[in-house]
Amino acid sequence: MSEFWLISAPGDKENLQALERMNTVTSKSNLSYNTKFTIPDFKVGTLDSLVGLSDELGKLDIFAESLIKRMAQSVVEVMEDAKGKVQENLLANGVGTLGLPGSQERREVHCLLQRVYVLPADLTSFVTHFEWDMAKYPAKQPLVSIADTLAKQLAQIETDLKSRTAAYGALKTNLENLEKKSTGNLFTRTLSDLVSKEDFVLDSEYLITLLVIVPKPSYAQWQKTYESLSDMVVPRSTKLIAEDNEGGLFTVTLFRKVIDDFKTKAKENKFTVREFYYDEKEIKREREEMTRLLSDKKQQYGPLLRWLKVNFSEAFIAWIHIKALRVFVESVLRYGLPVNFQAVLLQPHKKSSTKRLREVLNSVFRHLDEVAAASILDASVEIPGLQLSNQDYFPYVYFHIDLGLLD
Repeated sequence: MSEFWLISAPGDKENLQALERMNTVTSKSNLSYNTKFTIPDFKVGTLDSLVGLSDELGKLDIFAESLIKRMAQSVVEVMEDAKGKVQENLLANGVGTLGLPGSQERREVHCLLQRVYVLPADLTSFVTHFEWDMAKYPAKQPLVSIADTLAKQLAQIETDLKSRTAAYGALKTNLENLEKKSTGNLFTRTLSDLVSKEDFVLDSEYLITLLVIVPKPSYAQWQKTYESLSDMVVPRSTKLIAEDNEGGLFTVTLFRKVIDDFKTKAKENKFTVREFYYDEKEIKREREEMTRLLSDKKQQYGPLLRWLKVNFSEAFIAWIHIKALRVFVESVLRYGLPVNFQAVLLQPHKKSSTKRLREVLNSVFRHLDEVAAASILDASVEIPGLQLSNQDYFPYVYFHIDLGLLD
């Protein structure tokens, strides 16, 4: 599953034993894969400031998740025919220590990697091996400052996302509109790419060449009657220049003075005159516009996809840092000072096991808040002073992480 539960419980002996019981039961029952979720020791500040920060982080969490979902969808839209490779571009480029041996060697290699390059990781690996980025978000700063840095970073990414995708979207729309003109049947599509200069009598004061759509079953009738549909039709002037499934496009040359009469008679015989006048400059302009748009799209594709890839990673990493901040703040507010709690990341094995997993957690941690634990079983029980719905509140600190960004 792409779903994670980020929880915390007090770090005293009793609750650490409760966490061990949780790990034992969930492992034996194959309910979830559990890992410790390491969070730095932050500057706590005042409890009043934490209450305000809790609200702000909640809003920032929602915004960050919305942003990365929009970015993931943008990758889908940009890649078009290569949608099967979208997931390859939705990575978190954090420096990790996955599979590195030995604690000392591990640290040395980790430091070397930080100086050389970052490791692209799939989102699940990044979350399960999360490490706080001390360089980008120093833990010694006040929590409000860290949250502000994250908020500004995400706001800038959103601003750039809007401008970049809008420019590419406009280009794509213009190109699609031009391409649509070259598709469809003979009644609706552009004819400029089907005709040539030689098909028309041009620069004549008296003569004009018209284009007529004739149903396939009526080809013979057209050949027999077109010269007599009106006066002054040039004999043997018709030629089939294009066909689709329904009919053919024929030329016919006649005197300008009988255009209206010819159109009327043609309509009576179910022949359709397309309004088209050969303009070499306009046709050349259309072709050049198509070439330019195709070239511009090709030039913008690579840079835009790279920008999305890099900034999706940045936004995703910021989002998981916000989750870590929320766990810290809520744990301090819930369990009090001094700071002493343990955060754990649970990955439910399957959707059908989530109800049983919730029951296990409720049983193990019900001593933390008997009223909240009871309310999970009995929705009629109200939790005093709590404004959230009971479904959002548990005896332990809980946050949900859903990596199904394209669902």
